[in-house]
Amino acid sequence: MRVTDDILYVGVNDHEVDLFEGQYVVPDGMAYNSYVILDEKIAVMDTVDVHFGQQWLANLEEVLQGRIPDYLIVQHMEPDHSANIPLFLEKYPQAKVVATPQAFKMIGQFFELSLEDRQINAVNGGELVLGKHTLQFIFAPMVHWPEVMMTYDKKDKVLFSADGFGKFGALDVAEEWVSEARRYYFGIVGKYGMQVQNVLKKAAGLDIQIICPLHGPVLTENPGYYLDLYNTWSSYGVESEGVTIAYASIYGHTGEAALYLAEVLEKKGVRTAVHDLARTDMAKAVEDAFRYGKLVLACNTYNNGINPFMNDFISRLTERAYQKRTVAFVENGSWAPMAAKVMRGLLEGCKEMNFAENTVSILSAMKEPDKRKIEALAEELA
Repeated sequence: MRVTDDILYVGVNDHEVDLFEGQYVVPDGMAYNSYVILDEKIAVMDTVDVHFGQQWLANLEEVLQGRIPDYLIVQHMEPDHSANIPLFLEKYPQAKVVATPQAFKMIGQFFELSLEDRQINAVNGGELVLGKHTLQFIFAPMVHWPEVMMTYDKKDKVLFSADGFGKFGALDVAEEWVSEARRYYFGIVGKYGMQVQNVLKKAAGLDIQIICPLHGPVLTENPGYYLDLYNTWSSYGVESEGVTIAYASIYGHTGEAALYLAEVLEKKGVRTAVHDLARTDMAKAVEDAFRYGKLVLACNTYNNGINPFMNDFISRLTERAYQKRTVAFVENGSWAPMAAKVMRGLLEGCKEMNFAENTVSILSAMKEPDKRKIEALAEELA
């Protein structure tokens, strides 16, 4: 795929992977992106997952048409992008590696390589001239590893964004960008909002026309749309008005209450996203909790605490710096309801949280008085 006249795509699609990073369900596979900049000197941007090394080299050879690359630019050292560094260096012994000092440290941790005079330490804000193309390096520590850098091509106004602006899904599958990009962001990058904000401030001074991430499609139309979304996500702003209802239920009574709340809210015209935490894709539930401005946690009391699925869910939220949201609680217990107290305690360390005045406490099964409490909560949320 040709990105511009001089920039070509040489990445691969992976339909063998079932769990990305060993945890994220990817029914449409993954793309591991790599790019080549053809100029007086040739730069290759990152490698791909270890299982696709030979396919990647074949893609590379087809684009190079007999030419020899001068540089391998390593923006990110996660193995899905760096695993084939040794294979590349064996194939092209003349090429030099350009990376941050932290990335070179990690290269030594992952591989037994002697780079000697083949190592070029990138400098934050520094440049590499290929001919017509001048590459500017933008360090992006903790987006989402400490060694990460992005690269801006001044000629074609292309931002090579490392894992930023990536998404789940292979490139040969047509699907909406935003949903899988949001699930990817909050699952993988979401903890590091402040660091993403720092990079966006640097990017604000660049004329970005194209974004080339390490996962997902090349973004060629309206880059401001993607930059604005990342600004909202990384500042923990509310993307969409609505309510996420996440519930954990043993015998179905708590689930019944959660579904009744969703029904009442929808009749009031409130958009809802409902997740049974024992059965949903937990990453999707996390995504919706960050997407919408209000969250309802409905849970049974369990061992004087809360249902393990709810505990897991709240842990995933707090791990990702959940903040700036309104949260309400629906609890259930047959003799000593404790869930609301425990859930609120787990969230009290989060920043700028607003807890709803109405807390619904059910004893065993939902009855008419409980429905009235749920309706009062729905009115408050609406």
